[in-house]
Amino acid sequence: MSGVRVLVGTRKGAFVLRSDGRRAEWDVDGPFFPGWEIYHVNASPADPDRIWASQTSGWFGQVVQRSDDGGVTWAPVGNDFTYEGVPGTHQWYDGTPHPWEFARVWHLEPSASDPDTVFAGVEDAALFKSSDGGATWTELAGLRTHGSGPSWQPGAGGMCLHTVLVDPADAARMFVAISAAGVFRTDDSGETWRPVNRGLRSGEIPGPEAEVGHCVHRLASHPSRPGTIFMQKHWDVMRTDDAGESWHEVSGDLPTDFGFVIDVHAHEPETVYVVPITSDSHHFPPDGRLRVYRSRTGGGEWEPLERGLPQEHCYVNVLRDAMAVDSLDSCGIYFGTTGGQVYASADAGDSWAPIVHDLPAVLSVEVQTLA
Repeated sequence: MSGVRVLVGTRKGAFVLRSDGRRAEWDVDGPFFPGWEIYHVNASPADPDRIWASQTSGWFGQVVQRSDDGGVTWAPVGNDFTYEGVPGTHQWYDGTPHPWEFARVWHLEPSASDPDTVFAGVEDAALFKSSDGGATWTELAGLRTHGSGPSWQPGAGGMCLHTVLVDPADAARMFVAISAAGVFRTDDSGETWRPVNRGLRSGEIPGPEAEVGHCVHRLASHPSRPGTIFMQKHWDVMRTDDAGESWHEVSGDLPTDFGFVIDVHAHEPETVYVVPITSDSHHFPPDGRLRVYRSRTGGGEWEPLERGLPQEHCYVNVLRDAMAVDSLDSCGIYFGTTGGQVYASADAGDSWAPIVHDLPAVLSVEVQTLA
């Protein structure tokens, strides 16, 4: 019988949750790396036993860990993240120049075809690539040295490159999202980049045609339609159907269009999920009711999904990397909260149940569908 493996990164370690195809009972392994912030845990689509983890500590710095046995054992791999050439500067909150500095790996994106290839989005914003299983890393420096780079500035969580989307039909085309700079696209495997933010609006930016400076929280797309991308922005849920050339708002009838996560149903490219948060100053669900919202029309019209979720006195947050979907016939949806709960739905969001509910604050959730 097929099954799933849910990979969870938290403020105090990583956890691996396993279940069969019914997704009713779960085994919980961990914590791995207890006491360390695990910003992201992600598995290789090319080798289901290979898993990557971003391990961070204020005392000991940044470590990338790799498992080759499905998360049972781990070993550190090369951590030579150094910005190429002259470090350069970007804009700080008060508008003054600030030197580029490496703080942590926010996101690990393994190649769909090669288990030894993985991309890393880091803070301060840059993109790295390893082609030898993590032993060495090379910056794709065309992004950081883009002419708009000096005008990038950090969001509240830092100036992080948090999303990497590789076009499954054209590996030379990638999209990245940076908070707070916006979305950038390459069509030549990272040699050159250009901002693709037309249609985005950010209140602090003068002029409707601002090229960069947009606080993008998360991007998601369906493999069958890589040119259609959904975005949860600082405010607004957005959509592009032309690979980022233009964006339009699809927030529709959401109770609030502020949030962090967004994802797409594994089998329905027009079915999208978000978790609205009250505001950028109140990072908890509206009215203290935890609800996932689903659109079956690619945005615009949204329905609340609340069965099995707490509907009073709930004041958790759901962070940008903390939602994922599986690819079983009845698509499973998963998300984690800053209160340490991981919720799962085995029926595309119609009903929910907690897998675990006493973890440290959840930073990331990824899911593997296992044969």
